Amino acid sequence: MKQSSVLTTIVALCAMLSALEAKTFSECELAKLLHRQYGFPAHKVNNFVCLAQAESSLTTTKTHKNSNGSTDYGLFQINNKYWCSSAGFSSSNDCRVTCADLLTNDITKAVACANKVFARHGYSAWYGWKSKCSKGVKDLSHCM
Repeated sequence: MKQSSVLTTIVALCAMLSALEAKTFSECELAKLLHRQYGFPAHKVNNFVCLAQAESSLTTTKTHKNSNGSTDYGLFQINNKYWCSSAGFSSSNDCRVTCADLLTNDITKAVACANKVFARHGYSAWYGWKSKCSKGVKDLSHCM
């Protein structure tokens, strides 16, 4: 086997393993988790689930490269310009986490950071929330 074929195979295997590690929540699953484990009140659960749906399609490993060179990470699409640190990008890292910490299936750090963003800027910090949730969100109280 040629060296380039081996490299291609390794890259493909790594991509498949990464995909296996991604967690895509259902709306009810995320609502229940936010309410029961993280203590969100119902109105905040409804908005955060809508926000996560709009920003990441409820997927923990989602990233998005922005036109300014920054990247959004994880379930709540936290930006590395202000909130998390990533290699090769200067950041104020206000959440004191690595951006990789926001891409795991354990969403504890992502929730804490999203709460910090919310405390400072409200839901309007997220373009997805402004465009898809600001006029009303689904009631998910049956999930909690």
